[in-house]
Amino acid sequence: MFASKSLQLGAQAIKGLSRVSHFSRLVAPATIISRKPYFQVVPNIFHFCWLLFSTTATSSADEGNEEKEKISVTFVGKDGEETEVKVPIGMSMLEAAHQNDIELEGACEGSLACSTCHVIVMDVEQYNKLEDPTDEENDMLDLAFGLTETSRLGCQVIAKPELDGLRLALPAATRNFAVDGYKPKPH
Repeated sequence: MFASKSLQLGAQAIKGLSRVSHFSRLVAPATIISRKPYFQVVPNIFHFCWLLFSTTATSSADEGNEEKEKISVTFVGKDGEETEVKVPIGMSMLEAAHQNDIELEGACEGSLACSTCHVIVMDVEQYNKLEDPTDEENDMLDLAFGLTETSRLGCQVIAKPELDGLRLALPAATRNFAVDGYKPKPH
């Protein structure tokens, strides 16, 4: 009932977007859809569309399959120690490393503003399965310590089924402004 009502409200809101000149008029539908008080202000159309489609109800069977779909990823530490983890489809390698207490820094928290989550894909075939790095990622990789031909930022490597068995090496150091030996705690 709630999902169908949400979709009806969302469809009405989207139809009316061409006639709405100020996004503050979308506050009421967004509040009704999300039922979360911190979404009372919709700053732009992209946020509204994300809110609309991310808060609609899905069947519990779909959620169960999503949670079960995981790939195997092996992180090879600075000392050569290997840690195999199961990573849910759609999760970044930076998030996976943080959830499994692997020392992959990620100082900018995945916002493409640093190179501290630099990883090296150990298999060229696996590297070729990744999407090409964006210009922003390449700019940050230029700052990375120990750059190789198969270097990527962990925040930009997203788990997908064809990457099952991915092996990622962590470089010996990172370039960060923090004091040597500092180990940040994930947020």
